Amino acid sequence: MPARRRWIAHLDMDAFYASVELLRYPELKGMPVVIGGGRRHQPVLQPDGTRRFSHLADYTGRGVITTATYPARDLGVNSGMGLMKAALRAPQAVLLPVDFEQYRAYSRRFKAAVAEVAPLIEDRGIDEIYIELTDLPGAQDSVAHDPFGGVRAIGQEIKNNVRRATGLTCSIGITPNKLLSKIASELDKPDGLALLTHDDLPERIWQLPARRINGIGPKAAARLQALGIDTIGQIAERPRAWLVEHFGKGYGAWLHDAAHGVDDRALVTHHEPVSMSRETTFDRDLHATKDRAELSQIFTELAEQVAHDLQRKGYVGRTIGIKLRFDDFKAVTRDLTIERATAEAATIRRAAGLCLKRVDLSRRIRLLGVRVGNLRKAEALGP
Repeated sequence: MPARRRWIAHLDMDAFYASVELLRYPELKGMPVVIGGGRRHQPVLQPDGTRRFSHLADYTGRGVITTATYPARDLGVNSGMGLMKAALRAPQAVLLPVDFEQYRAYSRRFKAAVAEVAPLIEDRGIDEIYIELTDLPGAQDSVAHDPFGGVRAIGQEIKNNVRRATGLTCSIGITPNKLLSKIASELDKPDGLALLTHDDLPERIWQLPARRINGIGPKAAARLQALGIDTIGQIAERPRAWLVEHFGKGYGAWLHDAAHGVDDRALVTHHEPVSMSRETTFDRDLHATKDRAELSQIFTELAEQVAHDLQRKGYVGRTIGIKLRFDDFKAVTRDLTIERATAEAATIRRAAGLCLKRVDLSRRIRLLGVRVGNLRKAEALGP
């Protein structure tokens, strides 16, 4: 009887925010579209029934791209890039505002669709999850001369269920562990399904850049490059002792294991949040006195949004905090612990306002955020 194999999937929604917007504006399908604008970039319905969209060529400000469609990426614009820089590369790209409420709704929908097929899920954010497949019926089966056909069929069933529930595509990597599955989910994007074992490392993994391993950041990649290492395979070629010598006992040993596809981490299928927050970056820097009314309205809206998040998820918190980033990019945080945990917008707004009074507001503000921490389940408080 063949040995039981461990199968972990990593699912990543394809250009998630942009794809959700294309459901709302199907006339933009196949066009370069960038998500990251503000309220003023909301499409305008015209008398003839068509919509007028904003374009990057008309953008002014310091916003950044949240995500972009694949045609936009082909023009050299990507998430995290400044919108003004993106406008130089793709002035014709359509610019849409961010709608996090809509994205969260679709996030809940796709995760529920996955759970119908495979209920053991590790939530990694709004658009990606890990899924335990090992013990699902059929996961260990061979199908039609494919030794891994059973688990491949489960992966396709998950993709089909997500598409039926949301109208969106996703890409899935299925491998023996989380580290490899994270890499594999990127191999055949968009709408991909990649199934790999350790036998596939030389052909499909080792030629990839070192940074494709989740855990190798810019600094580590630069150090590797300085040592003549650019790819995952070049890391794998180095002895463990050599990597330990250059990167330390813990990280060096991890690099060696990661390059050889070794990862025994279990899925974390449940965890309690430590805080919830909302923040916004302004299209223009606001002054505490001259723009007081606008700032006050935004501040109240942020408190209301956090309160809504807490109430929807059944949490209350005692520590209320704020975050500001000024026009010189200096960030400041303040917090206050109140006597009784709350999820009420008015209480959060009042405590956040007290925090704000402890900040020097002489400089213009470019970002404002409200946070509630020290969370606990609301029912734990009793009547």
